Amino acid sequence: MSLVRKFATVGGATLGSRIFGFARETFMAAALGTGPMADVFYAAFRFPNLFRRLFAEGAFNAAFVPLFSKEIEANGVEGAKRFSEEVFGVLFSALLLITIVMELMMPWLVEWVIAPGFADDAEKTSLTVRMAAVMFPYLMCMSLTAMLSGMLNSLHHFFAAAVAPVFLNVVMIAALFYGLWIHADPRTIAWYLSWSVLLAGVLQMAVVYAGVRHAGINIGFRRPRMTPNVKRLLVLAVPAAVTGGITQINQMIGQAIASGKEGAIAALQYADRIYQLPLGVVGVAVGVVLLPELARALKAGHGKEAANIQNRSIEFVLFLTLPAAAGLWILSDPIIRVLYERGQFTAQNTAVVGSILAIYGLGLPGFVMIKALQPGFYAREDTKTPMRFTMLSVVINSGLAISLFPLIAERGIATAEATAGWTNTVLLFSTLVWRGHLVWDWALARRAGLLLVSAAIMSAVLIYALPHAAPWLASGSPLLHKIAALGVLLGLSMVVYFAIAFLIGGADLGMIRRNMKRRAKT
Repeated sequence: MSLVRKFATVGGATLGSRIFGFARETFMAAALGTGPMADVFYAAFRFPNLFRRLFAEGAFNAAFVPLFSKEIEANGVEGAKRFSEEVFGVLFSALLLITIVMELMMPWLVEWVIAPGFADDAEKTSLTVRMAAVMFPYLMCMSLTAMLSGMLNSLHHFFAAAVAPVFLNVVMIAALFYGLWIHADPRTIAWYLSWSVLLAGVLQMAVVYAGVRHAGINIGFRRPRMTPNVKRLLVLAVPAAVTGGITQINQMIGQAIASGKEGAIAALQYADRIYQLPLGVVGVAVGVVLLPELARALKAGHGKEAANIQNRSIEFVLFLTLPAAAGLWILSDPIIRVLYERGQFTAQNTAVVGSILAIYGLGLPGFVMIKALQPGFYAREDTKTPMRFTMLSVVINSGLAISLFPLIAERGIATAEATAGWTNTVLLFSTLVWRGHLVWDWALARRAGLLLVSAAIMSAVLIYALPHAAPWLASGSPLLHKIAALGVLLGLSMVVYFAIAFLIGGADLGMIRRNMKRRAKT
């Protein structure tokens, strides 16, 4: 199977999850707006989400997958099964201990880490503590899910792991529907959402476990022991956990700062959900597929194949994220108006969230490029270098967020996150080139320049067309008119971008198809 098809498999499943995520956020915007209950729920949910990224996705995508792939190459499926059972026993025990400790510390964590800006409101603080306590066990479910997903990805079974996140959105939408159906108040709906998160975690773990069983591996529980394989995993996983959670770390810092202004946390979350669509569909697909592909090519001694895979992945990222970034910058307000502006979500909310989304759009190519560059380190079992760059970007993000929030409020936090993301991207890229792990490809550089030209032409067309569509996109227009106008603008931008890109040579379908195929090099 070519890399394009693998990207499409993971990206397609992720797209489905993101579409359900949009539906969830739309209902939440109508039910909660950017009011205090939205702030409370998102603040409480951010914490288990942070630890899920730190101890689950980041650690196992970076550390577990190369070691698991190595076991498959060296000792077959039985060796990989033994390794996964050793890891499962240690992981389960560690997660149980972490969950107990965090539940006991939750009041202190909310007051000093999660939402220090709630300190003057005892009711908001109390609700955040209780909702975070309900949702925190989600970490345990999702960490085990991440390990099982890593196994599936290494075995080239991508779909089950990619589709599992859909269940979080489906269960939360069901909770929202029920709350709106019985006309529950925002506080009750927030409670329904909190319990739905925990239920969704259990369902996601069950789906991926069934996928592993279907792939031919039946994991049993082993007494936790620090075997050489487990020790090696921990050496790689600790820095990888920090690195993998870079976006969540920066968003957690932003949330803590934003908690000083009512509605700021919810505004950042609504904008985040939009830009997570291209980030998830492209970035997650590239990161999930690229790591095991690079690891296997390098373990087999196919250096040229690894270099080709890395370069073509970067090309794929630029091809899709440059127009997405331009579109988010220019169409930020219409997108927010169509998706969210109803019920408790006002035109004023649209202006605030739209300005945040525009800034996130500028950071989008950098955020996604990180997903394409980090596997170049992880596949070589180097997790410390990306961690150092991550820590530097966190320092930059913190300094900018603290400096800019008093001046431009939520937009300052978005600016800080985008700047930190681009800094991380530049450091990763230049280090790979300097070490010789990323071979400078003049064909890639030329196509990148031509893709920038294509995106610029697309932007000019959108800027010209937007005033003509403005009457249809106005706040008072019927929803169908707004949807139709936005659809026309998006369709026009896609036609212009892809036509120009293929016409001037920024992209070539035949070349992409040939170069993305995984061929063994002898």
